[in-house]
Amino acid sequence: MDDSYVAIDIETTGLDPKRDKIIEIGAVKVVRGNVQEEKCMLIDPRRELTPQIRQLTGISDDMVAGAPGIEEVIREWEEFSRGLPLLGHRILFDYSFLKRAAVNSGIGFEKEGVDTLALCRRFMPMEEKKNLAAACAYYGVPQGEAHRALGDARSAHRLFEELKKRHFSEAAEAFSSKPLIYKIKREQPATKRQKEVLQELIKYHKIDLTVQIDYMTRNEVSRMTDKIISQYGRIIKR
Repeated sequence: MDDSYVAIDIETTGLDPKRDKIIEIGAVKVVRGNVQEEKCMLIDPRRELTPQIRQLTGISDDMVAGAPGIEEVIREWEEFSRGLPLLGHRILFDYSFLKRAAVNSGIGFEKEGVDTLALCRRFMPMEEKKNLAAACAYYGVPQGEAHRALGDARSAHRLFEELKKRHFSEAAEAFSSKPLIYKIKREQPATKRQKEVLQELIKYHKIDLTVQIDYMTRNEVSRMTDKIISQYGRIIKR
């Protein structure tokens, strides 16, 4: 049984770790069953947040403006969780974003984890909803602020402790951490020429870009360039 772990949650600009960015990380470090430390940080995604994300999380562009980029703090988060498994509701989602950021910064981030969603699918009735809010309500677990990283990390921690109380004796093996598998190669920053081509297209087509080009990877710039050409056409030289 894992009595020591880091319950962690992230808020992001979307659901795809290849395209979207972290905007907030929250975590609760639990050692021998006791909360030892909490940590929360806003992250600048270096792009404009969509209305849907602003409404869902309550995080605004002004709130993340001036916050550090993920590449500036990922080592700090690796150190915070070092030697401990991660815990979360659909933990592989959070892990995929964090590992991608770590690998891109040249940092190792191989972790084990415990997924409270998997535990809920095993122990809750089939007809019950199993998202974090619904699972906490089902088990009578006090909830933090929904869709904010620290609030959801606290909720996942409390849910895990309640699940252990009720179900550990019937299936102890379900509560052990398991390797988290997410394969990612280090992404290369965009080249100077790639940035110049994209900037020329943006200027030529008078596009209001909401992403900071200097922080984009080679693949990101290539995708955006292809998208602009597909939608607006190439530059016609006179």
